[in-house]
Amino acid sequence: MALDLTPVGIWTGALDTVPSARARELAAEIESLGFGALWLPEVAGRDPFVHLSMLLSSTERLVGATGIANIWARDAVATSCATTSLEEAHPDRVLVGLGVSHQPLVNDLRGHDYGKPLTAMRRYLDGIDNAPFSAQRPSTPAKYVLAALRTKMLQLSGERTEGAHPYFVTPEHTAKARETLGDRPLLCPEQAVLIESDPDRAREIGRTYTSTYLGLPNYRNALLDLGFDESEMDDGGTDAVVDALVAWGDLDTIRDRVRQHLAAGADHVCVQALPVEKRGLPDDQWRELAPALTGLTARTG
Repeated sequence: MALDLTPVGIWTGALDTVPSARARELAAEIESLGFGALWLPEVAGRDPFVHLSMLLSSTERLVGATGIANIWARDAVATSCATTSLEEAHPDRVLVGLGVSHQPLVNDLRGHDYGKPLTAMRRYLDGIDNAPFSAQRPSTPAKYVLAALRTKMLQLSGERTEGAHPYFVTPEHTAKARETLGDRPLLCPEQAVLIESDPDRAREIGRTYTSTYLGLPNYRNALLDLGFDESEMDDGGTDAVVDALVAWGDLDTIRDRVRQHLAAGADHVCVQALPVEKRGLPDDQWRELAPALTGLTARTG
């Protein structure tokens, strides 16, 4: 795979909170800081493919990735055509993460039937494999990873795509995911971080993040697999849960957590700096983190 995916990238939804022109400037700065990729989520903000097109056009080397593009937001042909179009325009700089999302976001927000996620993903990948494309074809292949947490989706990601993008996970999950995937597939976990040394303040901000995801069964079940107890995950999680999912403290502490993922088998860690305020922009943290993180080495720490 020709994709030049360095060991550390930035995962953020914060670029949705600024005008598009400012988002393009920030993407260029993220590239200049030495981060290898920029990962964008999808819920109900900017379309991630449109957004990536803008941001890739404002950078030269940065890999643009989705973390994740919801398979219920567009059919397989639309996703294939969008991905192939981006790949033609920006060869070997596009990585599309696909995910089944969560039942409330699929049934309630989008009006679909969540059904069986693994079956839905298999059918979706079949659709991508068989999708036509009548425009100018790229010289390099389109590349996908799957949002995968548990064994069967991890196996599918290794069998049918470039690999996996687990979200809301720990280094222990990364080690188990690498064992499941084997050596070849990409493994790109997300890691939330916060430069804040006051425990009460750090956990207050961290719990705002964990509260969003601990109410979703997919994430709770993955944490149960890792040995956490149901009672630990209520009300945003105990301090131990928050500390396991959010690397907070000084730069050395954060760098150590990212190293743990790399040593456990990650090829690339998607670092999500948590904003201090709702809809805040953690650009100051990106600048502080860059010297500590951009020189790390994949899989060896």
